[in-house]
Amino acid sequence: MQLPRWWELGDPCAWTGQGRGTRRMSPATTGTFLLTVYTIFSKVHSDRNVYPSAGVLFVHVLEREYFKGEFPPYPKPGEISNDPITFNTNLMGYPDRPGWLRYIQRTPYSDGVLYGSPTAENVGKPTIIEITAYNRRTFETARHNLIINIMSAEDFPLPYQAEFFIKNMNVEEMLASEVLGDFLGAVKNVWQPERLNAINITSALDRGGRVPLPINDMKEGVYVMVGADVPFSSCLREVENPQNQLRCSQEMEPVITCDKKFRTQFYIDWCKISLVDKTKQVSTYQEVIRGEGILPDGGEYKPPSDSLKSRDYYTDFLITLAVPSAVALVLFLILAYIMCCRREG
Repeated sequence: MQLPRWWELGDPCAWTGQGRGTRRMSPATTGTFLLTVYTIFSKVHSDRNVYPSAGVLFVHVLEREYFKGEFPPYPKPGEISNDPITFNTNLMGYPDRPGWLRYIQRTPYSDGVLYGSPTAENVGKPTIIEITAYNRRTFETARHNLIINIMSAEDFPLPYQAEFFIKNMNVEEMLASEVLGDFLGAVKNVWQPERLNAINITSALDRGGRVPLPINDMKEGVYVMVGADVPFSSCLREVENPQNQLRCSQEMEPVITCDKKFRTQFYIDWCKISLVDKTKQVSTYQEVIRGEGILPDGGEYKPPSDSLKSRDYYTDFLITLAVPSAVALVLFLILAYIMCCRREG
C-alpha cells in the first residue's frame, strides 16, 4: 500500500500547495489518515472470554456485523455492505473443534453459531477456539480467538433429565435465545421445578434423520434435553401409560393433557420423549465371572525359541512350477498334433 506524503514527512499536516510553509490537512488527506488508522486497529487480533458452566448448554453467536469492519473497502455513509462471510472454527493447534462443541451456519448471509454442552473433564482448563472469518467477495480473512473458561456447576448434573423432539424447528432456530427461552418457559409450566436448565441441543440429522424435502417449509427437527431438580410431573409421565404406548406402537399420536401448552409454538413428538431419572440409576459394573466365552488363564507368554530349524522351500518352488508347466506342455503337444497332423485338404 502506498503511504501518503504526510506519512513520509512525519507530519500529519500535508503540503496543500497554497504556499510554502502553509501546513493544512486537506479533506482527502484527512479521510486517508482516518482510513489507515482504522485499518491498522481493526486488524489487531482480539480475544473474547466466555464463562459457560459444565453440563449447561453453551451458545455463542458469530455475528457477521461484528466482522464486517475487518474487510475493506468500507462502505460509505448511508451504504449497506452485505458481503458473504463464512467462518471456520477450530481448537488452537488442532484442525477441528473439541468433541462437545458444534458449529452451524446455514448460509454465508446468516450468522454462525457455536453450541454444545461442556463436560466436567474440561472444568478449569481454558479452551481457545480460533475463529477465522472469510469474506467471499474480497477473499480476505480475519481471525479472532474465543477463550472458553468452563466453570463447575453447583449441582451438576441435574438428576431429572427429559429430552424432547420438536418437529417444527431447525437447530439454528432453536438456538435463538428468545425461542429457547419460550420453550423452557413452557416446560417450566408443566414441570414446576425450582431449577431448570437446557443441557443440550442436537439436530435430528445428527441422530440419523433424513434431510426434509424443500416444500411447505419443512423442518429437520431438533432434540432438546433439559434437566431439573424435581421429579417428573404427571403430565410428562402420561407418555408411559399403556394406552399411549399402544398408540405410539401403531404410529398414532398419544393423548397428552399438557400438549396444548406447547402446541402454539412447538410441535412435540411425544412418542420420542425420553425421561431419565439419574437417582435410580445403579452402577452397571459387574465382577467378571469365568464361564463360557472367557478363555482360562494360560500363564505368561512364552515366545518360540530362536534355534528353530530353517525350512527349505526349494522343493516346493520346483513342484509349484513343474506341475503347471507339464500340463501346459501336454496341452501344447495335443494342439500341435491336431493342427498339423490331422489336417485335411
